[in-house]
Amino acid sequence: MSFKSILRDLKEVRDGLGGISKRTWSKSSHIAPDHTVTPSENIPQSPWASLPPELLHEIVRRVEESEAAWPARAAVVSCASVCKSWRGITMETVRVPEQCGKLTFPISLKQPGPRDLPIQCFIKRNRATATYILYYGLMPSETEKDKLLLAARRVRRATCTDFVISLSAKNFSRRSSTYVGKLRSGFLGTKFTIYDNQTASSTAQAQPKQASPKLPATSYTSGSITYELNVLRTRGPRRMHCVMDSIPLSSVISEPSLVKEEVYSGETSSTHKENISLDQPLVLKNKSPRWHEQLQCWCLNFKGRVTVASVKNFQLVADIDPSLDALPEEHERVILQFGKIGKDIFTMDYRYPLSAFQAFAICISSFDTKPACEG
Repeated sequence: MSFKSILRDLKEVRDGLGGISKRTWSKSSHIAPDHTVTPSENIPQSPWASLPPELLHEIVRRVEESEAAWPARAAVVSCASVCKSWRGITMETVRVPEQCGKLTFPISLKQPGPRDLPIQCFIKRNRATATYILYYGLMPSETEKDKLLLAARRVRRATCTDFVISLSAKNFSRRSSTYVGKLRSGFLGTKFTIYDNQTASSTAQAQPKQASPKLPATSYTSGSITYELNVLRTRGPRRMHCVMDSIPLSSVISEPSLVKEEVYSGETSSTHKENISLDQPLVLKNKSPRWHEQLQCWCLNFKGRVTVASVKNFQLVADIDPSLDALPEEHERVILQFGKIGKDIFTMDYRYPLSAFQAFAICISSFDTKPACEG
């Protein structure tokens, strides 16, 4: 007997048994079974599902947190794929910065910071290479294994200066997947524009060394920074305004009033009501410093995060119209602060609604030469 005939006979036997089973089931389908079997009893459970929730949370937390490098996205996804309990713990632990105050993946650098407490970082300046590197943490560690977040390189051109921002301190090519945007200044160094590379931010993976051969030009304007001219050469910190085109004013106001009343004096006095749109871009301004008579300098309360006096030091708050029904703390809440703590070392603390990328771009604008803004 040939092999094909054996397979044909086996197929006929299988089909015959299948027909018998179908006929038997059709005749006895109206009979109720003796006992009910729940579907869950037939599903095998992973032995990892019986671990205590505290231990599961610690495992996922250690996978998610890494001070020296970005955690591998595949490792976090693998934790969520073990079982239902692991998936719940992972979703609870790995959240957006606004909710958890952590920077898990490179995409977190383009997401708003936390609302309650700021994310604390520091910037190292390398004068020889004209690079500025943003690290995650309070201050530089002794082991120099700080978590690198972003890096920028200054490129001087004939009519402007560009700060190319990347996920890598060694690759500033705009054709690479590490490219996340740039900051461009005008000729006088008093006006800057933040360009956000949407493709780089949406496709950046946990391994920033991988490069893409070509990326489409999808940069858009994220904001602009303007430094006021100091024509009188008065002493004091620089004055700046930041217009965040991608952030609405409503993000910093709880329940504002939309109606503004102004009384104009003249030949015919009248009351004018002007609607203020909460969809207009958020504007940040300097928090007013106070003059310290004993120290003979302008002072701001940086809560210990700034230790060296410098014209570069600043605190930014939201520029909210007084007619809006905003709470007093919303006028005084520091959204971004930047200051010097040592030679070529600066702190950067930011919070909602700014992202790390936007805050870093604003801070590195202070490193450009501004002879017309200083006393």
